[in-house]
Amino acid sequence: MRLAFCGFALGCAWVQTLAALPGGRSVLAVVGLAGACLALALYVERASLRLVTLAICGIAMGFLWAVGMAQWRLADRLDPAWEGRDIDLVGVVASLPQVLERGVRFEFAVEHVQTPGAVVPQRILLGWYAPGTVEDPAALPPVKAGQRRALRVRLKLPHGSANPHGFDYEAWLLERGIRATGLVRPPREACASADPTLLAPFAFTPATMIHAARERIRERMQTALTGAAHGGVLIALAIGDQRAIDSDDWKTFMRTGVGHLMSISGLHVTMIGSLAGWLVATLWRRSARLGLALPAQLAGIAAGFLAALVYCLLAGFAVPAQRTLYMLAVAAWALWRGWFGAPTRVLAIALVLVCVVDPWAPLAPGFWLSFGAVALLLLAALPGERRHWLARAAGAQAAVTLGLVPLTLALFQQVSLAGPLANAIAIPVVSFIVTPLALLAALLPVPGIATLAHEIMALLMIPLDAMSALDWAVWQRGAAPMWTVLLAMAGALWCLIPWWWHWRVLGVIWMLPLLVHPMARPAPGDLWMTVLDVGQGLAVVARTAHRTLVFDTGPRYTPEADSGNRILVPYLRGEGIMRLDGLVVSHDDNDHSGGAVSTMQAVVPDWLASPLPDDHPVASAALVRRRCLEGNAWEWDGVRFEFLHPSAQDYARPDKTSDNARSCVLRITAHGRSILLPADIERDVEARLATDPARIRSAVLVVPHHGSRSSSTPDFVSAVAPEIAIVTAGYRNRFRHPAPEVVERYAARGTRLLRTERDGAVRVEFTNHGIQTRAWREERPRYWSGR
Repeated sequence: MRLAFCGFALGCAWVQTLAALPGGRSVLAVVGLAGACLALALYVERASLRLVTLAICGIAMGFLWAVGMAQWRLADRLDPAWEGRDIDLVGVVASLPQVLERGVRFEFAVEHVQTPGAVVPQRILLGWYAPGTVEDPAALPPVKAGQRRALRVRLKLPHGSANPHGFDYEAWLLERGIRATGLVRPPREACASADPTLLAPFAFTPATMIHAARERIRERMQTALTGAAHGGVLIALAIGDQRAIDSDDWKTFMRTGVGHLMSISGLHVTMIGSLAGWLVATLWRRSARLGLALPAQLAGIAAGFLAALVYCLLAGFAVPAQRTLYMLAVAAWALWRGWFGAPTRVLAIALVLVCVVDPWAPLAPGFWLSFGAVALLLLAALPGERRHWLARAAGAQAAVTLGLVPLTLALFQQVSLAGPLANAIAIPVVSFIVTPLALLAALLPVPGIATLAHEIMALLMIPLDAMSALDWAVWQRGAAPMWTVLLAMAGALWCLIPWWWHWRVLGVIWMLPLLVHPMARPAPGDLWMTVLDVGQGLAVVARTAHRTLVFDTGPRYTPEADSGNRILVPYLRGEGIMRLDGLVVSHDDNDHSGGAVSTMQAVVPDWLASPLPDDHPVASAALVRRRCLEGNAWEWDGVRFEFLHPSAQDYARPDKTSDNARSCVLRITAHGRSILLPADIERDVEARLATDPARIRSAVLVVPHHGSRSSSTPDFVSAVAPEIAIVTAGYRNRFRHPAPEVVERYAARGTRLLRTERDGAVRVEFTNHGIQTRAWREERPRYWSGR
């Protein structure tokens, strides 16, 4: 049955790769296949054939289950006709509110739709921002978990950026049952009440009460840890709020490979359950009456599971915590029943249970890493020579480290070389000291506990920071072909099987293709240009045979997140680009420069070209600074780059020239065809450039200023004469870019118009065979996209 259970998980994972859900005939065919395989497995006598038929049956059953769940989840959706329109709702704040710079974000469980005719999903994600230019969230009514509120909202369908090697926000929303996102709108009528949206009574449901308790714990710990450098880590360990962790701390954790410890991980849940079970069983044995009523071992099992359940609830019952809890539930059930069979059978049952409850779990890297780690620990625990407990622990750590290298490289394109040493130090400190103290501080209002936990965490950060600062702490590698990943996984397992060492060399050989495979790159003279989907903003990566240039870095979203560290850097890492030959920041607007600093911190460019003053934060972060200046040109690998704007006169009169008017304009030419990157220039600059059509004529144009009415004038479009135009605008952005008349202007010329909010990242390849374009949403479609 273990093979059938694994097949069920593979069937669920298969559905998550589909471009569209299958129709009725296909579903019936799969039902027939599952029935036939099950019948064959019941009557066939040959064991190998029975295993194959059970595996196929498991895949079919998992496929059918995931399809059914997906159809049910997608049916709960926002009517597209109500996108961008005001809707009055009554519902409950159904999550731990996240405080932002200018407001707060929270999940909202809809109870009643007051607007006639509006169709709204049951669960939505809302942002509530302070009005006008006010940047203090305190200007809003205090939003608390469990509050019942009457809100006027403006919603849109789930939508996120679509980029290679990037995070799939739409899939994340689908897995959590969030079927629309939007903003809270101010009420139409003035009201004398200080908080007119707040209704009575409080929603006393188990979920809201849990979130309300978590919120009170967070507030108490924030008060106790005011000014503490690593206070966010303790809050994350206590209630699972990873957003509280400082970005610098996260960088250290990721580079040292201990990031899995700084959240409600499976290790922590298991540790808390084991500790509670041992404590209860020990005390239980001291009472003869209790021992007669229930054996101490069973009491410990029950207490351990209940403790794990409470801890998961305290963490908000997030999906990763659920996975661990289900695994522990199966293990506890097996121990309770006295079923001391193969641990792999328990693991397989837990795998099926996780996929039944959450068929989207295979989309999460943690799913593969957590089950893979447990499987590797079971492999390391196979009977062998007797060793000291310290040697066994080191062997288990080595098995997990080596065995997860292929998966880690495939999922994150990097492996922490400092990880084994860092984990050897951090696991016992965090799991057995810091986490229990953080939980005590959360549950007991005793002064000093949180401070003690923080002091220990601060001591731990000293060696972690030192290891993170090492140049060799992380080894990075671009995204690998799937066959190299599968071969390397087989090689890692082969190395861990306890047999003669010279047989294990074969496993090392199998791992080599993953480690040394060549990355795809343009041929000499070719140009690959990718316009990334960063929402309302611009980020372009231009590649020649041996050089890489980034033009603009997209917007900054929050103090901790921007398109540099969320989109641009993961893309560069996935493509195997570990250094930049140049970075151009066209001008000062946030939607073009917001991700520059984080990009330069992760991938240091040889030089920065921009019109920014030297004291600007972006300019001061660069090692070598240049100005974008008309006439400056250079050639890389047979590809010509030339700045067409701004001129020296534009720099000479900064008080009379706007930021948009000083935007860097770059023209790149390969194989006699060009692409024009005009950033945010408007009609005045366009008129100047259009006086020399031959200089700006280009086959591909990134539409100026995201398609605003103030750009793409008829004369400029005629002078450029693009065959392909690419609009970089956010989905349903507040500027309404691109303007309808601009879209019509390009369409009238027969220009092919691509839009990042509709097509995702757009890749344009200039080769000696012509120009080819690829849109990411077409290249990698998923059934939930745009739904």
